[in-house]
Amino acid sequence: MAERTRACTACHGEQGKAGPDGYYPRIAGKPAGYLYNQLQNFQEGRRQYSPMQHLIAPLSDDYLRAMADYFASLHVPYPAPATATVAPDVLARGKALVLQGDESRRLPACIACHGQALTGLQPGVPGLLGLPRDYLNAQLGGWQTGQRRAHAPDCMATIAKRLSDADVNAISQWLSSQPVPANSTAVSARPARSAQLSPLPECGSAP
Repeated sequence: MAERTRACTACHGEQGKAGPDGYYPRIAGKPAGYLYNQLQNFQEGRRQYSPMQHLIAPLSDDYLRAMADYFASLHVPYPAPATATVAPDVLARGKALVLQGDESRRLPACIACHGQALTGLQPGVPGLLGLPRDYLNAQLGGWQTGQRRAHAPDCMATIAKRLSDADVNAISQWLSSQPVPANSTAVSARPARSAQLSPLPECGSAP
């Protein structure tokens, strides 16, 4: 499979550990269900990026699953986190939104879906650590503009549209400056409900 996925690693880096330009994300170690869903999204036009769409257009569903399983099985080291380029109060705001949410604006904490350690939730929710700041900004922007979407009720789109540009910057700055824990595997259960966490809405599945 390593030979068969050379077209993937040409952009996503050796063993899928991320491209060098901050645009192509890490795919190694992501939950297999998430990777498979995204391959389907590109193949069926729910996500738009022509090189990806052309690359996987002729591939069978079984092949997509095999690719997803392969990259999910790779656990290669993460690079050191980026250095934040904003003031401490901006980082503090990003941390608060990620770990606690904002009840007054109906913003649930990121950890409510992406796991207490932000390493993802099996089978289909990705981790948020170890990703470049530019990529995080682009994906939140994609949810805000409808370039990314899920089945209704689309909670990621709803949540993203409640974020200001300053919120997005604070979140991406904080996330990209955090180290990835030694155990970077996606967890199998959401964190227990807490008085400090804003309520999580009912969500549709991400196709």
